[in-house]
Amino acid sequence: MKTIAIAGATGAVGAQMLECLHEQGIEANIRLLASARSAGKQIEDWTVEELTEDSFKGVDYVLGACENDVTKKWMPWAQKAGCVVVDNSSAFRLDENVPLVVPEINAEDIRKHQGIISNPNCSTIIALMAMHDLHELYNIQDVICTTFQAVSGAGVKGLRDLENQLKDPEATPEAFAHPIAFNVIPQIGSFDENGITSEEWKMQNEGRKILHAPELNVNCTCVRVPVWRSHSESITIRTEKPVDLDALKERLSHSEGVKLQDDPENNVYPMPIDTSNQDLVYVGRLRYDPADPTHRTVSLFCAGDQIRKGAASNAVQILKKLMEMDEQA
Repeated sequence: MKTIAIAGATGAVGAQMLECLHEQGIEANIRLLASARSAGKQIEDWTVEELTEDSFKGVDYVLGACENDVTKKWMPWAQKAGCVVVDNSSAFRLDENVPLVVPEINAEDIRKHQGIISNPNCSTIIALMAMHDLHELYNIQDVICTTFQAVSGAGVKGLRDLENQLKDPEATPEAFAHPIAFNVIPQIGSFDENGITSEEWKMQNEGRKILHAPELNVNCTCVRVPVWRSHSESITIRTEKPVDLDALKERLSHSEGVKLQDDPENNVYPMPIDTSNQDLVYVGRLRYDPADPTHRTVSLFCAGDQIRKGAASNAVQILKKLMEMDEQA
């Protein structure tokens, strides 16, 4: 039986990875790794071990759920031990030697790994799950996207900010530069010289790699909103070919990992309250741009759980595909 380690097992994503291993029926020996302060903690039947240089001996696969700086520290240890790592950090996403994978879209890229496979950014995963059928049918050229990202995307401090400020609107923020309760904050990440944040660049850079579309252009605005869980996105897409909206809806209604929620007359459309704590990305509000009579511009709204499909579930899906490929090799 193979051995799987979860690095960063006590965080929100690491804990969700363990749950997803159970859900997806992956049988393996499990090792839970975290910082020294978490060592000895009991999670289900496992005792958390301190993540050290010797932690990866005898491990076949690693699910990484650590911040970039921590990941860069332990990655050479895992590589030296011969592990294959599925990493949720952004540390290696744009490395040309590291596949960046959403299994429903580009699972074959897994085969190109050289010991590391990266999990994309959560908003990128949710957006591409909504858009990849459109891309296959009509070839996407340009995207304008506004994300509405839940406070849990900023970790425990983000959740605490919203909780505290709902009780007391004057409570001092910890995670954000401004109060988040009764407010939206049009900044996630640091700004560059062009006024674009690091979070906003991810969708273009990662989208090009996943879709194998090097000319894809994305104009993204990332907004933090007072929602507990699940990110939503408003997306306008310009394609090379005219879009048949009925054909697109039919395709989406059978698309793996997607749920079409598109009956606006009956108030049916994607919302974060419905997509939380499950893995489907909901897609709806599909419509033509009235300013484009060629039907090459369409808009949609989507939502998905950024901790599950946007992070942990997608990583475990990658691992499951990888293990199946290794068995067949």
